Amino acid sequence: MGGPVFFILALVVLVTAFVIGRQHLRNAGRQRLMKQPFPREWEDILRKNVALYQHLPEDLRKPLHGYINVFLNEKKFEGCGGLQLTEAMKVTIAAQACLLLLKGNPTFYPKLKTILVYPGAYVARQTSFIGGVPVQSDSARLGESWNSGELVLAWDHVKEESLDIRDGHNVVLHEFSHQLDQEDGRSDGAPILEQGSSYVAWARILSSEYGELVEKVKKHHKDVIDSYGATNPAEFFAVITEAFFKKPAKLNKKHPELYEELKLYYKMDPLQWF
Repeated sequence: MGGPVFFILALVVLVTAFVIGRQHLRNAGRQRLMKQPFPREWEDILRKNVALYQHLPEDLRKPLHGYINVFLNEKKFEGCGGLQLTEAMKVTIAAQACLLLLKGNPTFYPKLKTILVYPGAYVARQTSFIGGVPVQSDSARLGESWNSGELVLAWDHVKEESLDIRDGHNVVLHEFSHQLDQEDGRSDGAPILEQGSSYVAWARILSSEYGELVEKVKKHHKDVIDSYGATNPAEFFAVITEAFFKKPAKLNKKHPELYEELKLYYKMDPLQWF
């Protein structure tokens, strides 16, 4: 018994050392990238393409630059539907993806490997059930986030919504907030929170706000929160993230408790940026 037990223990030690060593190397590599100079042409791209960047406080811009360096080093971009990806497209997307991470735990979307970018809305096959019978149909999409390592975006909407500071929509923020939600393996509108005790308030407030939105949508009443958020709790989290960064004053006025929860989660207060 001694031989096999010793072998198993040695294997566990080796695997643990390998995992810790790899994590250390990755963290060291990220720190180097965070400190690398940010290309002037990339900053020009942000000023031109990302309206939120213009409002971002100076003390957040430098960290954002470092996060973009890491993101572009670790993630793969693929042009789809004939789209020829440019550096400007990648930087524009990366900046808004990294905005969500700025003050929280910079996990850099650990499950995400590839960002697929289409020139515009694309057609995806979906399966729905009618009377228990699966029915397949095609639907136009602007973006999708999968927990299998891919995220999809329509570039025309990325560009348009990145430039518009007040419309409340941003497909990049929307889809990457899904990635945050999916880090625990579920897509349920409850991302990983820093403190276990925080889940009680999160569940109470978001469940109540989600229920209110569902009722408003049924009655065709408008709200600062887009009606698409009534689809399910996962979409609700993505939609309120868009509103938090793009319509903070309106969201805070109409839904102060909800705004406070998002402020605690993202550790930022966009209300102070405008």
